[in-house]
Amino acid sequence: MARNIVITSGKGGVGKTTVAACLSAQLARKGQRVILCDADFGLNNIDVVTGVENLVTYDVVDVIEGRCRAKQALVRHPDFGNLYILTSSHSAPERYVSPQSLKLVLDGLSPQFDFTVIDCPAGIDEGFHRAVAAADEAIVVTTPHVSSLRDADKVITLLKSYHLNGLSLVVNKMRGDLLFSRESLTPAEIERLLKLPILGILPEEYAIYGGEFTDLHPAFKTLANNLLTGKNKLFDVTKKYSGALGALRRLLKRNL
Repeated sequence: MARNIVITSGKGGVGKTTVAACLSAQLARKGQRVILCDADFGLNNIDVVTGVENLVTYDVVDVIEGRCRAKQALVRHPDFGNLYILTSSHSAPERYVSPQSLKLVLDGLSPQFDFTVIDCPAGIDEGFHRAVAAADEAIVVTTPHVSSLRDADKVITLLKSYHLNGLSLVVNKMRGDLLFSRESLTPAEIERLLKLPILGILPEEYAIYGGEFTDLHPAFKTLANNLLTGKNKLFDVTKKYSGALGALRRLLKRNL
């Protein structure tokens, strides 16, 4: 049976969809059979992020309304053979999709997969509850900024009411230069503030946000390993800023 994991956040713009897509791809690269489900029925773009928008024939609403079987709606990624994309409503974006119907679709596919990664819409409205109701675990994506941490704290409070099997954090857009010079909250401080373990840290780098989807940043390998093994080894975002060359990088970063 698949582990159903919802990737959520309190606010938009923290990189939640990027984390969902790249984590799914890294898990698939490690031999896990993965469904990446777009549960954002308003701003659905997981097919665009993963580059399969021209391969989509059916979506989850087609499955729910009986126009196709669930397997027919899965798009196998051409570069990650174990990764399957399930898009949200392209055919009828105005249709209401209940939490129960989405969960029923994913539960039906679960025995044939190792992971279902659910990309949750930002905020805490109806879309949030629909996505979380289909999951057994949750990963909250935040950044080190106060506003993001405050929103994440609100989401964590809601998630705890669902009594999920697992709840953890991914800290995105962590600037290694600021962490090195102690001008940013440390991972330990973020854990204390939000009272959750950190599953992974992702640096603020172009390679994560602007590179090719298939060219996965090493930080996602560490994140996937932690998810698979239960370990909490964190990617070192400060390594490139140590030493004489690192000092130059820090100076250049400040002047950008």
